[in-house]
Amino acid sequence: MIDPQLLEILACPDCKTPVREEGERLVCMKCGRRYPVRDGIPVMLIEEAEQPKRS
Repeated sequence: MIDPQLLEILACPDCKTPVREEGERLVCMKCGRRYPVRDGIPVMLIEEAEQPKRS
């Protein structure tokens, strides 16, 4: 679990929107990119993010 104070200041590096915690990932509330959390550390790199599936 990410520290709530840290989660409050984290944002998607692409669209600058806040993220929410979903299991072992942080998910952008706007674009849907999913950033991994490794050993409790958020990896907020666009290259490491999973793109949302388009329908």
